[in-house]
Amino acid sequence: MSEKRKILVVDDEEDILEVLRYNLEKEGFEVATASDGNTGISLAKTFDPNLIILDIMMPGMDGIEVCQKLRSLPQFTHTVIAFLTARSEAFTQISALDSGGDDFINKPIKPNVLKSRINALLRRSNVVTPDDGNPRTVLKFGDLEIDEEQFVVSVSGKDTGLAKKEFELLTLLASRPGKVFKRNEILAKIWGNDVIVGDRTIDVHIRKLREKIGEHYIQTMKGVGYKFDF
Repeated sequence: MSEKRKILVVDDEEDILEVLRYNLEKEGFEVATASDGNTGISLAKTFDPNLIILDIMMPGMDGIEVCQKLRSLPQFTHTVIAFLTARSEAFTQISALDSGGDDFINKPIKPNVLKSRINALLRRSNVVTPDDGNPRTVLKFGDLEIDEEQFVVSVSGKDTGLAKKEFELLTLLASRPGKVFKRNEILAKIWGNDVIVGDRTIDVHIRKLREKIGEHYIQTMKGVGYKFDF
């Protein structure tokens, strides 16, 4: 029997905690809850969840600060963190994603939507152990798989044959689904500050990626940059 996946929910509204606990436990998850940021951080250290859901607007320490503190701890470098919020302002979302969050779950919460989003988030990253016994990280998004150790990207099991820079660009974008990567950030991380390339270089690589993996994974944010979504 497989071990239950663990979810930690941090929200200052008791009714939200009860609704989430009920629906998540019904889906077979092991659930822990906290009503403030400090308690949430302490509980996370002992509970070791696969997914953390943080309310953004909490008194004292808000969700963004909690996320920043968690990401500063090696234990939570790769833990999936989603924000629970009723706010839709772009600046709030950007701040939350920049703090290290992976996605948003909007209030009011619909159980069927919650189930779908949670399962998608938990499928995002899996550890695969090949025949040699050495585990490697494989990012999974629907039929798209990114094997960072083997430098292979496949769609429906077929190798897409990405070039080195295409692979590096896709891996960067997919490392933080929902985060908008600015053009200058992409240039610095993929091509380096010592290499002079123009914006057109990014556009060409994005076009080639879309041709090989599908149009819907990479979204253009006009005048800003690109983001990975699924």
